[in-house]
Amino acid sequence: MTNATLEVPLSLAPMMDRTDRHYRYFMRQISRRTLLYTEMVTAQAIRYGNRDHLLGFTADERPLVLQVGGDDPALLVEATRAAADFGYDAINLNVGCPSDRVQSGNFGACLMTQPQRVAEAVAAMRAASPLPVSVKHRIGVDDLDRYEDMVTFVDTVAQTGCRHFTVHARKAWLQGLSPKDNRTVPPLRYGDVHRLKQDFPHLWIEINGGFVTLDQVAAQLGPVDGVMIGRAAYDHPYLFAEVDRRFFGVSDAPLTRFEVAETLLPYIDHWTSRGLKLNKITRHLLMLFAGQPGSRQWKRLLTEESCKPDAGVEVVQRALQAVRQATAQQIELESLK
Repeated sequence: MTNATLEVPLSLAPMMDRTDRHYRYFMRQISRRTLLYTEMVTAQAIRYGNRDHLLGFTADERPLVLQVGGDDPALLVEATRAAADFGYDAINLNVGCPSDRVQSGNFGACLMTQPQRVAEAVAAMRAASPLPVSVKHRIGVDDLDRYEDMVTFVDTVAQTGCRHFTVHARKAWLQGLSPKDNRTVPPLRYGDVHRLKQDFPHLWIEINGGFVTLDQVAAQLGPVDGVMIGRAAYDHPYLFAEVDRRFFGVSDAPLTRFEVAETLLPYIDHWTSRGLKLNKITRHLLMLFAGQPGSRQWKRLLTEESCKPDAGVEVVQRALQAVRQATAQQIELESLK
């Protein structure tokens, strides 16, 4: 693989408790080209944990990036080799998460204060396998938030040969704000990320933070090379239905919401027949019909029924039928106006 694997106009952000394999498979039915990321997996967990559980995915999820957290080059080398063995397209180092748990392990956003340590880790990762290595970071942390501080960080890491940087355009407060507040309270500074691209034209600079529409994405492509969307992708997954045609030049029409749900039925049956609780999958599907007739029935049925013992694909089929009925009723009402 080459760095071109990472050089796409739009990606879906790694999100803890969100971007697991089931959500990624779901999103891949909506967009075939968007670059997907795993949840962050710590390098230590990869060494000591169940790798099949932590790293397993289906080929349909690709292109797919493994995001890792850690600061120990030896552990990160092991994680990089594991990513290559499992067939990931690239690996990404988390230098943006501000949670207390992550800080206590000396990784995530606190590593922005240690650019040389990050550079050593990235250099070791790059030497460990042919996988492209990228870094996701903030524009700054605490009082180390001047533009010049970010330049020092990026320049130091880029000297390893790393050329892909995803920048969350907010600083992080390591004390006093929760991870949730750190996604919304510090002001967005898109201008700093645009300036970074101007100052480092040879690097692939991707921007992240606050984007909720495809028009906003389009407006960023020019000032920077790519855009990463996070929470909006989870709250409004069908937003990505037009992504392949608009940003990747694909001529095929996207699947409808109904077709997406129908495509998932064999997948759901596969996993539930092997003992997986249905709500482990359906929790990701609740917003598929957001804003459409039958959305409430869809969410209610999936929420109430999926947690029951032995719940299977028939729950999703019933919910889908409820949406079809609501849609037909809406069409009939419209015809009478």
